[in-house]
Amino acid sequence: MEVAQDLLGPMGYDVLEVSLKGSGNSRVLTVRLERKDEVPISVEELERASRVLGSELDRLDLIESAYRLEVESPGPDRPLLTPRHFERFAGLKAKVRSPEGNFTGRIEGVSEDTVTFLVGKELRTLKIGEFKANLAEWPKTPR
Repeated sequence: MEVAQDLLGPMGYDVLEVSLKGSGNSRVLTVRLERKDEVPISVEELERASRVLGSELDRLDLIESAYRLEVESPGPDRPLLTPRHFERFAGLKAKVRSPEGNFTGRIEGVSEDTVTFLVGKELRTLKIGEFKANLAEWPKTPR
């Protein structure tokens, strides 16, 4: 993830996730990006980021066997990682996986290091970094 962020960050992108899945010749390296200015990312921008990242990964030869590189937008199940992500999507539902259990709840409030979710009629506050969350619904207009 560090190589991708170091390379794509100066181009105006934040790397949200990097995953390498599969085995043998069917391995896929997926890199999910968003624009730092929070404007929806275009197909052309994803293609440019893919070309730049692909060239650098080939040069560095960090992955020993064959793989296919996929650079994509966060999509409808985008990860929520930072306080700003939760602020941006406040009022929407998120799927949360935490040590205290998994749930889907509406993002109600955000502080510097916590997020409060409405789960049924109960408020649950969790510390950012101690749980994983993805959007469970997509906003009607880009945020």
